[in-house]
Amino acid sequence: MPDPRTILTQYWGYSAFRPLQETIIQSALQGEDCLALLPTGGGKSICYQVPALCQEGLCLVISPLIALMKDQVSQLRQRNIPAAAIYAGMSRREVDIIFENACNGAYKLLYMSPERLQTDLARERIKRMQVSLLAVDEAHCVSQWGYDFRPPYLEIAAFRQQLPGVPVLALTATATPEVTRDIQDKLGFQTPKIHQQSFARPNLSYSVLYENNKQEKLLDILKSVPGSGLIYLSSRGETKKTADFLRKKGIRADFYHAGLSMEARTQKQSDWMLGKTRIMACTNAFGMGIDKPDVRLVVHLALPDSLEAYFQEAGRAGRDGKKSYAVLLYTAGDADNLRYNLKRNYPEIDLIRKIYQALGSYTQLATGAGAGASFPLDFPLFCQTYQFEQGPAHAALRLLEQDGLLALSDPEGSMPRVFITATRETLYDYQLRNKQADVITKFLLRAHPGIQQEFMEISIGTVARYTQLTPDVVHKTLEAAHQEGIIVFQAARQEPYVTFLKDRVAAENLEIDFTRLKFRKKRAEARIDQAIQYAETLHCRSRQLLAYFGEPDAEACGICDVCTGRNQSDVPEDLFVSLERKIRVVLKKEALPASEVLKAFSGRRQEEVARVIGYLIDEGKLVENEDGLLHISSQ
Repeated sequence: MPDPRTILTQYWGYSAFRPLQETIIQSALQGEDCLALLPTGGGKSICYQVPALCQEGLCLVISPLIALMKDQVSQLRQRNIPAAAIYAGMSRREVDIIFENACNGAYKLLYMSPERLQTDLARERIKRMQVSLLAVDEAHCVSQWGYDFRPPYLEIAAFRQQLPGVPVLALTATATPEVTRDIQDKLGFQTPKIHQQSFARPNLSYSVLYENNKQEKLLDILKSVPGSGLIYLSSRGETKKTADFLRKKGIRADFYHAGLSMEARTQKQSDWMLGKTRIMACTNAFGMGIDKPDVRLVVHLALPDSLEAYFQEAGRAGRDGKKSYAVLLYTAGDADNLRYNLKRNYPEIDLIRKIYQALGSYTQLATGAGAGASFPLDFPLFCQTYQFEQGPAHAALRLLEQDGLLALSDPEGSMPRVFITATRETLYDYQLRNKQADVITKFLLRAHPGIQQEFMEISIGTVARYTQLTPDVVHKTLEAAHQEGIIVFQAARQEPYVTFLKDRVAAENLEIDFTRLKFRKKRAEARIDQAIQYAETLHCRSRQLLAYFGEPDAEACGICDVCTGRNQSDVPEDLFVSLERKIRVVLKKEALPASEVLKAFSGRRQEEVARVIGYLIDEGKLVENEDGLLHISSQ
């Protein structure tokens, strides 16, 4: 068996592993089930990719994120490591080709969505594969206690019976203690085993700033903190609006969200990675699998609905170990928005049934059929046709997905795909008769090794650039070759897809687990409350986050806004006395959370009020109870 360090150097060019990576790899090679808890940027993928190359056979990787799977496969192929991915929206022929190649030992890593494990085709083909390791990425999805529960993950334990003796390596960047226990139970660990790196980020300064004019404050922050940065927003429209605002102020900014074409997203991501773009204003669609070490700043203009999401996104700053900043710009209204959105995210059952029925009509799928079938979904048209509000309709579809009935995909699979099927002689003859096809196919064969064995994603723009043809000519030439039977060409898709995981049933017979639905809503409420408490509670930010993730004894970081801002001298003495007096008046009648106290002051004073409250807590003049309520000390 090759030495893991030799593999690391040969394929990645690194001379040493990051903390815990080698320990996790050795567990996998020794056939042990284990759970790896590594924070964002900790190098989770190496932990299963290296063992895959050390052993005979392949590593089967379960991941819920199409974008991440495709990114991983692309990076592996660039390192000459054979890998492939199967996900919703692919044609049956594509899936069949990849499965057959895997059975014949063509890959070292095969990525699949958890929904695919439930299909008869997958189960039959995997029986013929030599699987050496089962890696479960984003393993928190297996737990109902987690923030992104996916019912298909619960099928993995039963699926393991098909792979006797094959160890499981579960990986996640964010898991509370209860989720950690649940992961091991739900995945059927033979013996509990956890490899955990501390979630502490000593170089990362967390701050929560109470600001009504967030754009102007953002501008101030960007002027005072040089270097690359990310701005997270809650809607696609806000990303463009923010990027436009920053560009007008002379900052090299761009925007990113899942509604853009694949080529646009790829170009924007590349420009940011290379430093051509300094600031990326984005939704949470940006950042997965991206390892840019020199991000100096992550700013949230809206409070995420869980500390898991916030910690993961904020953690993209400072991966090189240098001083970096994670800033949340917050108003009390942000908490109200989260609670309002929670209600919209859990619509009434009657609406869920209506949307399920409408989806069957939209796809023209007969009752009693359709398991595994995928259909393009023009969501705005769907809502317009059946007169649904987009927000509640999207929430209903997500609930149907979480209940294991559907799988939704944004247009992640929207790159064109080509498979050269002609024999060498037929292809040569076709090239002689068509000069443009000759230039294009020669480039494809050179740029995409393996394109004669399976479908490969291509960039029309890249092909056009290297062949000195226009994109329109490239597209028409590929379509003509498809018609001639030389290649199989699948044009880019711009719309998302919906996949029925089970046969369609009549809406009145739709079975939804209401107990589980209520439990998920209750857990979502608890996560929102924790996020709000983080923003409004004036304790060390780092300690709050670490306590949430199971490290209750962490010391104060000394660099967050709370640790550095609790100094009476930050507020002029006469103003401090005035603010303290009014705070006492507000709290005299009843105990209140900090957010309610802040509402008693004008927006321009709220940050100073927050500092005064923090100082009074430190001095024992105010007390904050376990529910986050402030009251005047009886001392």
